Formats: sequence, C-alpha cells, structure tokens
Amino acid sequence: MRILQINASYKPAYIYGGPTMSVSKLAEQLVNAGCDVKVFTTTANGDNELDVTPNEVIIVDSVPVTYFSRILKGHIHFSPKLLAAVWRNCWQYDVVHIHAWWNTVSVLSCFIAMARGVKVVVSPRGTLSAYSFAHKNSFLKQAIHNLIGRPLLNRTHIHTTSTYEETKLTRVIEPVKYFVLPNFVALSDANSNAAFVQSDKLKLVFFSRIDDKKGLDVLFKALALVKRPYALTIAGGGDPIFIDTLKKQAQNLNILAHINWIGVQNENKFDMLAGHDIMILPSRDENFGNVVIESLSVGTAVIVSPNVGLSDYVIENSLGWVTPNQPVMIAELIAKLQYQDLALIRQQAPVVIRDHFDEKALTAKYLAMYQQVIKG
Repeated sequence: MRILQINASYKPAYIYGGPTMSVSKLAEQLVNAGCDVKVFTTTANGDNELDVTPNEVIIVDSVPVTYFSRILKGHIHFSPKLLAAVWRNCWQYDVVHIHAWWNTVSVLSCFIAMARGVKVVVSPRGTLSAYSFAHKNSFLKQAIHNLIGRPLLNRTHIHTTSTYEETKLTRVIEPVKYFVLPNFVALSDANSNAAFVQSDKLKLVFFSRIDDKKGLDVLFKALALVKRPYALTIAGGGDPIFIDTLKKQAQNLNILAHINWIGVQNENKFDMLAGHDIMILPSRDENFGNVVIESLSVGTAVIVSPNVGLSDYVIENSLGWVTPNQPVMIAELIAKLQYQDLALIRQQAPVVIRDHFDEKALTAKYLAMYQQVIKG
C-alpha cells in the first residue's frame, strides 16, 4: 500500500503541539507495518524555519520526509515547491492523507489530488470545528469554505479522532464516509511511572500549547476561588503577548505565586506529568487531547471540559473528571478531590491505556480504513 502523508508541519516542529506528534507517529507505524509511506511537509517552525535541508528527502525515524521551503509564513504555509511535488507525484499513491485544514498546503493539495484522480483522506484535527470557524478570520473562513472547502471535503473521506469531533463535523460537511480512529500517542515507558505521594499541596499541571481555546483564563478564575493549598505548573509555549496577558490576569487574581511557568517540555514530559496529582485541560474546543492519554499513561489523573474529544473516554473508564468550563464548577471539583481517588487512578490508568492504545492493534485499524477508501 502506497500512502502519501501531507501536513504543513512535521517533527521536530513541536511548537505546533499534539498534531505534529500524532502525524509523525502514524507515519512511523505505517512504515513498520510495511507500507510505502512518504511525507510532504514544510520547513515551518512557528515564525522560524526548521534547521533541515529543504526540498530533499530526509529519513526521519525510518520515514522518508521532504521538508519543502515556504514563501509565506503564519498559518498560510504557502509552498509552491510542495504543491508542484504533489502534482508530479500524487498519482503514484493509493491514498493521499491530508492533515488539518485552513492552510494552503492542505486545501491546495486536496484540490490537486482530486484533479489527479487520487483517493483522499482528510483529518481535520480540530480545524473545522465551530470554534475554529468563529475565531481568527471567521468571515474569510466561511467564504472560502462555501466556495472551495465544502465542495472539496464532500468528495473526501474524513478521519476524525473522536465521536465528539465527528458529531461537530456533520453540521459542516457531508463527506463520502466518516472514520473514527484515535490518535497514535507515544506512551511512557514503565520507568516514568511515579508512585503516588501525598503532599501538603495539590499539584496541578497544564501541559499543552498556550492558546485562547485552551481555557487557561477560566482555570485562573477558578483557582482564585480555591481555598485548599495548591500549585499549578504550566508547561507549554505560545504567543508571548498572549502569555503576558495571562500572567497579568494571574497577578490581578492574586494567584501568580501559585504558578510555575516552565515552557515547552518534550524529552522529560512523562517524568514531569508523573510528578503531579492532576493534569487539567479546560479547553473550549479539543478534537482529541493527546495530553490526556500521555498523562494517564503515567497514572496522573485528569480533569477535562466536555469540549475535549476524550471526555467520554475519561468518564467511561473512571480515569478522572469532566466538568463544564465554568470557574465556580471547576473550583468546587478541585476542592472535593480526594487523594485516595487519585491514588487508585495512579495504579489503574497505565494498564488501561496500554491496553486501549496498543500500537499494533491501532495500526491494523488504520490499514483497514485505507483499504476501505481504496476499494471505494
């Protein structure tokens, strides 16, 4: 099976968060399964470019990756060389799998693959949610969607990472078929699991890209109401101006002394997560939530909003708590947390996660999806 994976960014561009890691993990597992996989991406790394040789094939963890130079940055990622390569090569593949939307790499690659008669799978990865439409150039997005996006997407197969995401998308597009398969998530090894140790402070951690949709402003308002001793670690990067706004909010709420900002974490993320009692993700919109699985893989319980794709999974498997994005309700939940419940999740969660996110079983499901797409 020949599969061309297309995404505007690829590792080590970890600044873009979970999707970058999920796409690379998918490509690696497909190669391990014997598929002929190529990745087309750009040199994007936020406002900068990756330190890689552009426009040449590079083997990255067994995956042939071409990082094409881009001439427009931001969220546009315009790369004429990438698009030309898609035109020249996409017809040789059984499936073109495009990740994310609202950038020229995804939209124009989809158009080219359709024009060349190749089957296309699109994984929106949260970019087609109602939240996405309502924020950042909403009028332009709606116009482009009505004129170009919807007609293209209705001819594709759509891969969603949760039933939450699928439900939201059915209001926007009517593709050939929907598939629901979770992300590949790199799990910790056994050495990262920490025994539960009760401390005098409840240790909270937020581990994600720092963005308005992540709901940190709501969490701060909640923490201002919390009476029990706590400490919050914020691990992640984002727009410096937005981060400064959050720090000013924390100062105004008199909670700044409780917060430790440690920036982007990658190599030591599992040890960092294991060293906390609760990972909290109060997102306004989250199609999946890799950090939920990463946290649970080391036994750290989670609190998420109902807008996180994995919220149902958390409840069904008793791995944490789901609470609305309202400061009072978040504060009440934090106040009621019992250490014995956290200790039980610490013991049980890693076993559950390794069973449910077994890489070989998940790879087989992705291969079955591609086979269905090829057969039409």
